[in-house]
Amino acid sequence: MSDYSDSDKKQDMHILHSMGYAQELERRMSGFSNFAISFSIICILSGGINSLAQATSGVGGAAIGIGWLVGCFVSLVFAVGMAQIASAYPTAGGLYHWGSILGNRFTGWLTAWFNLLGLVTVLGAINVGTYYFFMGSFGTPYLGLADDITVRIIFLAIITGLQALVNHMGIGLTAKLTDFSGYLIFATSIALTVVCLAVADSYDIGRLFTFTNYSGDAGASVWPQSDSMWYVFALGLLLPIYTITGYDASAHTSEETVKAAESVPRGMISSVLWSALFGYIMLCSFVLMIPNMDDAAKQGWNVFFWAMDAQVNWVVKDILYLAILVSQWLCGLATVTSVSRMIFAFSRDGGLPASRALAKVSPTYRTPVAATWTGAILSVLFVWGSSLISIGETPVYTIVVSCTVIFLFFSFAIPIVLGLFAWGTPKWDKMGPWNLGEGVFKLFAVLTILAMILIFVLGVQPPNGPALYVTVGFLVVTAIVWFVFEQRRFKGPPIGEEVARRQAEIAAAEAAVGQTH
Repeated sequence: MSDYSDSDKKQDMHILHSMGYAQELERRMSGFSNFAISFSIICILSGGINSLAQATSGVGGAAIGIGWLVGCFVSLVFAVGMAQIASAYPTAGGLYHWGSILGNRFTGWLTAWFNLLGLVTVLGAINVGTYYFFMGSFGTPYLGLADDITVRIIFLAIITGLQALVNHMGIGLTAKLTDFSGYLIFATSIALTVVCLAVADSYDIGRLFTFTNYSGDAGASVWPQSDSMWYVFALGLLLPIYTITGYDASAHTSEETVKAAESVPRGMISSVLWSALFGYIMLCSFVLMIPNMDDAAKQGWNVFFWAMDAQVNWVVKDILYLAILVSQWLCGLATVTSVSRMIFAFSRDGGLPASRALAKVSPTYRTPVAATWTGAILSVLFVWGSSLISIGETPVYTIVVSCTVIFLFFSFAIPIVLGLFAWGTPKWDKMGPWNLGEGVFKLFAVLTILAMILIFVLGVQPPNGPALYVTVGFLVVTAIVWFVFEQRRFKGPPIGEEVARRQAEIAAAEAAVGQTH
């Protein structure tokens, strides 16, 4: 990176040292790489395709033509607030750090657990989505594989293991692959758009703004029967909201990004905006290609493969499927990076069991190796264990995944809301170079509260009703654990005089991994 000068490097290290942390990770990510890792996790070719039935079996075309834009704005609200804070505090595991600095030890600890559980479970959900896409595209049609828990877990173990191995080998290799992923997502979404428009029987643009109630049997029971069109439309907002998440990866890789105080907020915002734009164009084109919206609704979760089979040449279709599959694997790869940095950051402040081991950085690869493999293994064990247990007729896996996005957005909302009250106080009296100004930030902080209420209410609606009990149960358990155990033990990130006391430790930690000044 020819534009990364010695003074830039010293500035990045000075900011990190001022927060009490050593430059143990290696700064190898450009501004584009920081954007690409969030863009890769959002991956419109993953959530946008695998969850498409939430729209087509909801209110049909309007769920994309109108709903996608509304849902993307909801996600953007969080990204804007987080970008402001990230510019002031560019650290790995940023959300936890922000929650502690702008609030207190408890709010930081709570943010960390919400984010950590959200990331581990979303990694499992992303790779399960990749598994089902593989089965629908190649596994069943060409290899004759049948879906059962053994095949699923073996597939997951292999792809998650490969994702962890790449992350183990250094941020340089990971960044090259996620940079490639950024270009691949752009190219594949454009190619899919062109193919959809080329094979469409007609261009019925009005379809994108037509509301039809496909809840219940008309939509293969993706959503329960409801007479309220607006309620079904609101449920369909979960498609863009679930898809446009994961941009906290830009913050998690702050300590590996050059000029982080400027690059990280730009990476977050631009990943959301580009995903929203390309996702909208791609999914609108797909809706226009669908032969008949009533028939599409009846397909439920199989709508993507059904429409592609009906309209697209098999060679073209398989080439697109391969590109989508690679993009989905790279989405998981970027998520492993994100979860490992969260585990590393929380552990270096003693927040997890076995923190000393989890916070250790490999001198060879400059990556948190134990944290990387721990996050990957936990995600596979989560899918395996939760698939074996059911509550009524609903697998625990389905219930927890519906909680995943609630947990992630809670971890986004906590520091933003704390920032609403901390702005201008001694807790937050210095802004970063990416600065919206007090009025704009506070507006988005208030919008964050409203958006969080919306996501929570939608996330616990049938068929995901048990998610309410899981979320409330989690809050009760965390309160008990905090007040009984962690309140006395957990010190939180270094603040005030503790930062000065850490300077000798910082120098020793950097020497241990070969970091030069």
